[in-house]
Amino acid sequence: MIKIGNFFFKYRNQLFIFLYALLLIPSTPLFSQNRFGDDYWKYSFVLGLIITTAGIAIRGLTIGLTFIERGGKDLKIHADALITRGLFTHCRNPLYVGNNLMLLGLGILSNSMIYVLLVVPVFLFLYQAIVLAEENFLKNQFGVQYEEYCSKVNRWMPNLKGIGSTLESMKFNWPGWFFTEYNTQVFWLAGVSLTIIFKYPQLVGEGNELNKSIIVILVLAVYYLLLRWIRKSGKVKMN
Repeated sequence: MIKIGNFFFKYRNQLFIFLYALLLIPSTPLFSQNRFGDDYWKYSFVLGLIITTAGIAIRGLTIGLTFIERGGKDLKIHADALITRGLFTHCRNPLYVGNNLMLLGLGILSNSMIYVLLVVPVFLFLYQAIVLAEENFLKNQFGVQYEEYCSKVNRWMPNLKGIGSTLESMKFNWPGWFFTEYNTQVFWLAGVSLTIIFKYPQLVGEGNELNKSIIVILVLAVYYLLLRWIRKSGKVKMN
């Protein structure tokens, strides 16, 4: 598992994009008109949107409360310090919890049984392997300090005890969130927007799906390029 995790750690960002693309696979619906009536689509829309939004919110809180600068070393597991503050006080892998909820929510939003029952479990397996590889590295890097941290904080299931105190005691770093998470923001917004366009004519109307998609992609492309330009210009203090 550790070898698998080390391999997929290098390609985890590309993996995320690939798994987004699998939303296009035709599938038996999770919620059908025969079983749930004329308002069947509301179940997948509301439930999926809540779960995937919770995922992006968890990622946002994690980055905003504990700024993590990532660079060239990102292709290989690396850590100069053991981070145990912010949401890492309540869960050892809040970013990955967010990722999993984002994908699960999108699968439900797309009303895809194949995605929820097949793709999401594969995603969970790969992230479990990545986490085990990271834990092996951190144990070797920080020794007893990391083992003590693991004994107090769950790997996956967040412990919400004291979460209010954590949020009140830390200042949210808006620039750190905007300008390190813009890739994730754009891909998530694209996934949600395009899913709604193609799956929910009840909300956006039927027809012209391609034109609507092009408009969404162009708007998000401008948003992405603007944030990227600001980040690269060095005009914004990140932390």
